[in-house]
Amino acid sequence: MSFRIEGYVIVSADGMLADAGHVMPDSLKFDGDKLFFEQALDRAALIVHGRNSHEQQPNSPQRRRLILTRRIKALTVDPEMPNATLWNPEQASFEEACAFAGVASGMVAVIGGPVVFEMFMGRYDTFWLSQAPHVRLPGGEGCFVGVPARTPQQVLTSHGLQPDAPYLLDAAHGVTVTPWRRT
Repeated sequence: MSFRIEGYVIVSADGMLADAGHVMPDSLKFDGDKLFFEQALDRAALIVHGRNSHEQQPNSPQRRRLILTRRIKALTVDPEMPNATLWNPEQASFEEACAFAGVASGMVAVIGGPVVFEMFMGRYDTFWLSQAPHVRLPGGEGCFVGVPARTPQQVLTSHGLQPDAPYLLDAAHGVTVTPWRRT
């Protein structure tokens, strides 16, 4: 098996990926970031996320995915989404889950939430951190385990990732995406 593992998240100025109700608010949605994200997921061989995360895009039903859940014991096809495998990481390895899903190589896009991101911190080739500098979500859900005590950048650095030059995704709102790469 040969995978390139990439993470994707957009965060508020205070490092949140969702509001206090654990929902991504419209204030954190920008056309430039949505296009960047959708194009990346269209290139992915496999998408990995938790039960509460989903990209909700037109191509979503066609994408192969692993959905992390502790509610099951054995790997199984999601009865509501035939391209999705339900995976309990306490019962099967990532490689076993990929094999069950029929994916042996390619780019794996990890899209959250915080616990899912944490599982792959030692494996990311690139983590794409989008930031909306004018949005604040007090009491929201931090993008990574340890946020807001640490910034998202501090978390990525602590796992051996270093920032490259950011790209501007939305000039009107100052939204950028920075690739953080393994050194």
